[in-house]
Amino acid sequence: MKVIKTKFSGLLIIEPQVFPDERGFFLESYNQKDFAAAGLNALFVQDNHSRSVKGTLRGLHFQKPGFAQVKLVRCTFGEVYDVAVDLRQSSPTFKQWFGVTLSAENKKQFLIPRGFAHGFAVLSDFAEFQYKCDDYYAPQAEAGIRWNDPELNIDWKTRAPVISGKDRDLPLLRELAPDYFF
Repeated sequence: MKVIKTKFSGLLIIEPQVFPDERGFFLESYNQKDFAAAGLNALFVQDNHSRSVKGTLRGLHFQKPGFAQVKLVRCTFGEVYDVAVDLRQSSPTFKQWFGVTLSAENKKQFLIPRGFAHGFAVLSDFAEFQYKCDDYYAPQAEAGIRWNDPELNIDWKTRAPVISGKDRDLPLLRELAPDYFF
């Protein structure tokens, strides 16, 4: 496993070791011992899986402080553009975003620490997206930021995103209550 650091503290790209042969390939998507040896000590308690059509944009989501989750995300079919926004007030990258293309082909994973909003846009005809969380979903702590917030100016790599009504109605970053930040 190769761990690639970003300029955002704790936000990492993980490249698993892939063993291809004439039958296909094998990889370990998660090995707690290897993650711990790399200093990554999240204990995952919930796995999620979504399937979305081309142009679907999900996000930007997070759980409020006290309920925040570490997420290990990957695309197992198709291709997505995955984005994390830093909501940690003491961070030098506060209110900045980072994006990475995740695909079944490149097999990259993205480790998103607590204190980030997260979303992705589907670039292929459809995509299957899976993620591990180190805490359970808490509906009372659900929060988010509007996908097209001009303060963030995220390039989602898609022209006409398909967005749920719920995500379309999320607040702008400047409209978040102060206790939503970490």
